[in-house]
Amino acid sequence: MIYFLTVNYYSTKLVVKLINSLPSSTEINYKIIIINNSPEDTEINNFKNQSVQIINAETNIGFGKACNLGIKYIYHQDKQAIVWIINPDAYLAEPCLATAQIFVDSHPELSIIGSIIYTPTGEVWFGGGNFIPATGAIISQDLLTNTDKDYITCDWISGCSLIINLRNFSEIPLFDPAYFLYYEDFDFCRRYAQQGHLIAVTKQFSVIHQPSSITNKNIFLKIKHSTYSYLLTLERYTNKEIQIVRLTRLISYSLVLFLVKPQVALGKISGVLMYLRRYMGDRH
Repeated sequence: MIYFLTVNYYSTKLVVKLINSLPSSTEINYKIIIINNSPEDTEINNFKNQSVQIINAETNIGFGKACNLGIKYIYHQDKQAIVWIINPDAYLAEPCLATAQIFVDSHPELSIIGSIIYTPTGEVWFGGGNFIPATGAIISQDLLTNTDKDYITCDWISGCSLIINLRNFSEIPLFDPAYFLYYEDFDFCRRYAQQGHLIAVTKQFSVIHQPSSITNKNIFLKIKHSTYSYLLTLERYTNKEIQIVRLTRLISYSLVLFLVKPQVALGKISGVLMYLRRYMGDRH
């Protein structure tokens, strides 16, 4: 069974497009789990049927925690399931569900799989992620266009389209709740890679993503959460020297941005302060 897992935050119209991109549930065995992070958005409940399950969060609990609600639910339903986490502002590029299922079954060695992701104009938005600990660089690259291989191993997969093969996990694989939004996918992949799980990206099937169609509605909060999560990630996966260099650069850049993009600058500074408060609290 394939379980599509998506998180709704005032994005009902986008979820409609995602659902409509899936084949009839009679053609292939799948279910859709929607975690509703906006309980006031009651319109989402209109989708509930035998194939669609709605799980309401009490409030906006963030992407990682919302995904955890869905993963736990799916794990208790079927410990052998394929969990396909997909953004509400993404949809299948073509009828590729059978292809995805065959791919996962054909490569049981892979625990976490990413599909290639295109923009609506056909450009590659994500084709694999790499990490350089020596510099703290977290890079999204196109590892797939110039290869004929079934898959390419990489360091991390975008949470926009991330598949978890539950059969490879002895315990429920979960996102770290310390992340509210952004970089939780990177942390998820690095933690399980350290446990020996294999991570890869493929172009055997694809999704189309409308970038930031949800988060760009509030630039300040978007930048605040991404800045905090980035600093938290550097703390976990680099060294003190890299952290200090990157933090200094970030603050300097924020001060310059105040002149041209004050909302972005405020978001960055707020994210830095949020991180420092947490960091000092942990030390105490």
